[in-house]
Amino acid sequence: MLKKLQAFAHGALVPVLVLILWEAGSRAGLFSEVLLPSPSAVAVKWWAYLLPTQDYVPGSGAYFTWLISGELLHDAYSSLYRVIVGFIIGAGLALPLGLVMGANNRIYDLFNPLVQILRPIPPIAYIPLAILWFGLGNPPSFFLIAIGAFFPVLMNTIAGVRHVDGIYLRAARNLGVNYWTMFTRVILPASTPYILAGVRIGIGTAFIVVIVSEMIAVNDGLGFRILEAREFMWSDKIIAGMITIGLLGLVIDTAVSRLNNHLLRWHRGLEH
Repeated sequence: MLKKLQAFAHGALVPVLVLILWEAGSRAGLFSEVLLPSPSAVAVKWWAYLLPTQDYVPGSGAYFTWLISGELLHDAYSSLYRVIVGFIIGAGLALPLGLVMGANNRIYDLFNPLVQILRPIPPIAYIPLAILWFGLGNPPSFFLIAIGAFFPVLMNTIAGVRHVDGIYLRAARNLGVNYWTMFTRVILPASTPYILAGVRIGIGTAFIVVIVSEMIAVNDGLGFRILEAREFMWSDKIIAGMITIGLLGLVIDTAVSRLNNHLLRWHRGLEH
């Protein structure tokens, strides 16, 4: 427990120092309150963004429902929902294709040229097509996020399968296992660290894409609210939304990291 507290304090040192310097600079008049409001002003706006927009009226409904009716929670839920659905679609398509491409040279040679042509195209470039194909709302966001998550998972899966240590493969052949057993008991477990690394990168990319897509195609979410705040020069609300995105990303990344450590506890690099 003490080690965890020490690690937390060590990790929080730089962010706290930045906040102190930022607050001191704002109070000294070094920064414009319109362009770069102080951390305390951002905190006040973040709290107002979190609270319900209307007062609670007894008898009008459940208190808890009213308590979570604030814009921030609604926007965070909308963004997180789009990230999860889009990521599941992208990773769900990338994982089997990556496994097959990594395990079969003929399929790899067949699909690799197309993958290498499409991979450098940023998901943002698909925005006009996404709107033309899917209109407005969640579908174009799902499409863009799926593209953003697809290639990190695909490329890491391919790399993981193709970099399985030959000693494992030769040992399995000497034991007389068939190809399916070798794939499920040797190749797939050995490539899991690469796959999970791709999952972690893919989720990070999904968070980037969801904010851009919400600025274009939907009328809620953190990206939409940041764009709305820009129109009214609400810099404090813009920064509050950005901090919320960062906190959500930190929570998701920490959860994925812990899941990776649990699934890879057999890996000698994670032994304690």
